[in-house]
Amino acid sequence: MSSRFPSRAALVAACMLLAGGALAQGLDTRGPGAQGLDSQGSDIDKVRVCADPNNLPFSNEAGEGFENRIAALLAQDLGVPLEYRWWAQRRGFVRNTLRAGDCDIVMGVPKGYELTLNTRPYYRSTYVILSRAGGEEPYRSLDDKRLTRATIGVQLIGDDFANTPPAHALTRRGIIDNVRGYPVYGDYRNDSPAADIVRAVADGEIDVALVWGPLAGYFAPRQQQKLAMAPLPAEGDYPGLPFTFDIAIGVRKGNRELCDLLDRWLDRHCAEIAAILAEYGVPAPTQP
Repeated sequence: MSSRFPSRAALVAACMLLAGGALAQGLDTRGPGAQGLDSQGSDIDKVRVCADPNNLPFSNEAGEGFENRIAALLAQDLGVPLEYRWWAQRRGFVRNTLRAGDCDIVMGVPKGYELTLNTRPYYRSTYVILSRAGGEEPYRSLDDKRLTRATIGVQLIGDDFANTPPAHALTRRGIIDNVRGYPVYGDYRNDSPAADIVRAVADGEIDVALVWGPLAGYFAPRQQQKLAMAPLPAEGDYPGLPFTFDIAIGVRKGNRELCDLLDRWLDRHCAEIAAILAEYGVPAPTQP
């Protein structure tokens, strides 16, 4: 596990990969000439979304993710068809989908993400500490003395296996040798490979895990072993190293008209979106 601290850009990229991809139903593989949510036109005739087909709880090809649900709500409200450009959430995702003109929207980008023009945030979530319930007291803090001897799982980001903010927080505490990395990408031949870290806690392969909240909130209740989950402090552990992120919708740079339309839509449907997020167990940060 590397001990170097990440740049702001690296943190944003890490959060995007953890936050997941986009929206629901159908496949549009036509190029930049395809019509959709276009700032140059006066009418919106379809919602075209870039999404990962195997990335629950965010999105999958069956339309079972919460980003699928929010996309379906958007298309239904606008009275237009919903189409997808499926692409695995890997390096080059935005370049090969949104920038290529194959879609108009990427759901689940962090506020301030540099590759897209972003709406206002529509949810905010945090990293959590996950452990097995029953027996000894669940883990609730990175300052728990038991972490020095526990086997700890952390998520690794990207092709270069960069560390997430909680992993860096462990490094600052000198907790290194007992840490095990779980790539967010995982084995893509399996369903929802990013959930492997949650399954590892439930199966007893590791004692505790530091996990992006929406992933933990969705998969923890689906394990046979009951798991305990506690949010990490929003402000994080170090200046510029937060544990909490605001999540927005990304559109192509320059498409201000679409971005403004989506902002207005988000304002009108915040209650419905909050209900969807609650249904999927997306944890919100605790108030200080």
